[in-house]
Amino acid sequence: MKLAPALVLALLPPSTLLRAAEEPQQTVITSDAFDSSSGDTETVSFFTDHVVVTATNIKMTCDRMKTITVKGADKADTIGKQNQLKYMLATGHVHIWQGEREAVCGRAEVLPAEDKIVLTESPSVTDHGNNSVGTGDIIEMHRNQRTVTGKNVHFTLPSIKDLGFDKNQAPSAPEPQTPAETPPVATPPSSTPQK
Repeated sequence: MKLAPALVLALLPPSTLLRAAEEPQQTVITSDAFDSSSGDTETVSFFTDHVVVTATNIKMTCDRMKTITVKGADKADTIGKQNQLKYMLATGHVHIWQGEREAVCGRAEVLPAEDKIVLTESPSVTDHGNNSVGTGDIIEMHRNQRTVTGKNVHFTLPSIKDLGFDKNQAPSAPEPQTPAETPPVATPPSSTPQK
């Protein structure tokens, strides 16, 4: 089924995308093109060009997105009531804002059952709460835990206090040390014969 450009869907129920502590809001997806097919239990939808997703505590933009949602009881309905987001895959210039975190990558998988988003293809995550930036091969953001895990990561963190010396302060002279008293060394008896 093909629909007109700039289709706005409220397909997904509130808080299906990595629920947060704030008030749940409808999930809204906009895109220039949309294609969907529905089976007895699932609906697979494809959104292309200028895809924007807004939901509870998350906003995401990308070039293409695939969603799999679980259908409601009316199996004859073309789209049907969408009860649960099962899977979401965003590709191409993916940009995600979630709370104080911001992520960019080439590919993002949203796994609601596991409460995580898996970022690949040059992912970068910025935490504006602590001014850190992480990059890696794979970065996972976990729901409401404020945790991020990754593989082959590189983090840039806020600066720490210089633990070295202060170049503007003259070094203090070391305290003079008194030589330790050493016991007298005994001289071994001479082994030369006496005349």
